[in-house]
Amino acid sequence: MDNFTPLSALIGGLLIGASAALFLVLNGRVAGISGILGGLIPPERGHVGWRLAFLAGMLVSAPVYVMAGGTLPPVKVGASLPLLIVAGLLVGFGTRLGAGCTSGHGVCGIGRGSPRSIVATLVFMGTAVATVFLARHVIGM
Repeated sequence: MDNFTPLSALIGGLLIGASAALFLVLNGRVAGISGILGGLIPPERGHVGWRLAFLAGMLVSAPVYVMAGGTLPPVKVGASLPLLIVAGLLVGFGTRLGAGCTSGHGVCGIGRGSPRSIVATLVFMGTAVATVFLARHVIGM
C-alpha cells in the first residue's frame, strides 16, 4: 500500500457495490464470480450466454480503460509459478468448500445481510491474514 488513494478506492467500491446491486435487481442473481464461472462447467442450459458476457466484460474492462486514457499500475509477482499454481488450486478448493467467493459472499452476501456470507467472509479474511503473517513473518517469503 505504497500509493493508497482513498478517493479512487471509494469510487471503485461504490461502482462494485452498485454493479452488484444492479445485477441482483435486474437479473435476480448474485454477482459471485465463482458461481458464474462454475455455471459454465458443465454448462447450465439457457444460462451460458449471460455468463460468458459477464466474464468477457471483466476481461475486456482493463484494456478498454487503458484505451480510454487510463493507466494501470505495474504488476509485480514475487512468487514462483509452482507456488502460484498451488495457491490457485487452494483458492478454488476453498471457493467450492465455502459455496462462494469474495464477490459472492463478501460483496453480495454481506450487502444482503446473509449470516452465512458474514461468517464465510470472516473465515476467509481471517485465513488470509493468518496466511500472510505465516508467509512473511514465519516462513520468510
